[in-house]
Amino acid sequence: MSKPNRPPSGRTNLASCVVATIFLIFIVIVVLIVFFTVFKPKEPKISVTSVQLPSFSVGNNSVNFTFSQYVSVRNPNKAAFSHYDSTIQLIYSGSQVGFMFIPAGKIDAGQTKYMAATFAVQSFPISSAAAAGASALVAPPAFGGDFGGGGGGVGIGGTNNGYRVGPTMEIESRMEMAGRVRVLNFFTHHVKANLGAELKLQ
Repeated sequence: MSKPNRPPSGRTNLASCVVATIFLIFIVIVVLIVFFTVFKPKEPKISVTSVQLPSFSVGNNSVNFTFSQYVSVRNPNKAAFSHYDSTIQLIYSGSQVGFMFIPAGKIDAGQTKYMAATFAVQSFPISSAAAAGASALVAPPAFGGDFGGGGGGVGIGGTNNGYRVGPTMEIESRMEMAGRVRVLNFFTHHVKANLGAELKLQ
């Protein structure tokens, strides 16, 4: 009586490897589709909600003031955004006149974090025309609104609550925030957002 023929074990192992490989490729494709549609890392959205100058004084063609800036940072990602140490800089005529350190932190998925920075700006020289315009400000100005992430400006045109205002004095506020988003506890993506706001006293 003849024995039934059995397929070689090598052929069976090869078929199993092919099936396992196809399954792994399918899993990888599904993960990539989910990653680039639902969990695709996005840059945080930074906007200025308010700017205030609680104190403001001019003398001898120089100015010094206290600067307060209120910023909202929204994390649009499906995972937490961990940001590194960042800074807020005040620029006048291309030179830094003020600096504020912002410590590292974390913003949960889909949440908005509000930050307040207040610091004294040391006296720095300005032009005679700008000094004349700045000295015409009877009360410290306050600005509000969304400056967006790509820069913007706000000014007081002509009068300030009924008071006459002179020539323009421009101060730029710069903020850069970098960090990382960890998706599915596996993928790590580094993101960065910049904010530039131009404040005009005119």
